[in-house]
Amino acid sequence: MKVLYTAEAVATGDGRSGKVMTSDGLLAAQLAVPMEMGGPGGATNPEQLFAAGYSACFHSALRLVARRAKADLNGSEVTARVGIGPDGSGGYGLSVELVVSLPGVERDLAGTLVEQAHQVCPYSNATRGNIEVTLTVR
Repeated sequence: MKVLYTAEAVATGDGRSGKVMTSDGLLAAQLAVPMEMGGPGGATNPEQLFAAGYSACFHSALRLVARRAKADLNGSEVTARVGIGPDGSGGYGLSVELVVSLPGVERDLAGTLVEQAHQVCPYSNATRGNIEVTLTVR
């Protein structure tokens, strides 16, 4: 693979209760364990950051395949829901649900475009076979 761009971020402090910052300074965030996991909440967490990245990347892949199909994606949205929980082996695992809204696209075509985007999206390719990813078309 020819690398076109490399993102770099550094985590400091206490991991899930620390800070993250990109090397260019455009993203800097305090982290906190969510209340649902026994933490104080009140700050972002790795799952939210992953959800933000995956939803944006998948939406971009969706727009690419829609252009090829000459489909209009006006008003489209991609919501990524990232879950975390015990994996049964003493560690933790992730799950993802991508909820895609394509208001101006016929349902069968919408499903086809979402499946095609799932084959193109780098996040989907990275997670395939590693975590459960569910695609939902609304």
